[in-house]
Amino acid sequence: MNLENTKAQMRKGTLEYCVLALLSRKEAYASELIQTLKEAKLLVVEGTVYPLLTRLKNDGLLTYRWEESTEGPPRKYYMVTPPGENFLKELHHTWTELTAAVNKVTKQDETAGEQDEK
Repeated sequence: MNLENTKAQMRKGTLEYCVLALLSRKEAYASELIQTLKEAKLLVVEGTVYPLLTRLKNDGLLTYRWEESTEGPPRKYYMVTPPGENFLKELHHTWTELTAAVNKVTKQDETAGEQDEK
């Protein structure tokens, strides 16, 4: 089994949640998102962000506006829509439940270790 592939799939599974969370704080263009995700070590392949943004826009969770740039072509700034905010709240609730469950299952039972020593 390829550990790097498994780790990449875990990160990809959280990418939608992270992108919506970032865009709920402030609008951003794709390159900004990519840089932030790379710095957080959440992005595996840049090519996954553009289709994700398009899908979220098509689903009505994001919208965008064009802004002229002094450093090149116009930039498409993405922002979360009201339905996107509601979707993000649901994802946050699910994430909280999921992380609690995973932590509970993967947490080593400290008392069992102490009993084994006796």
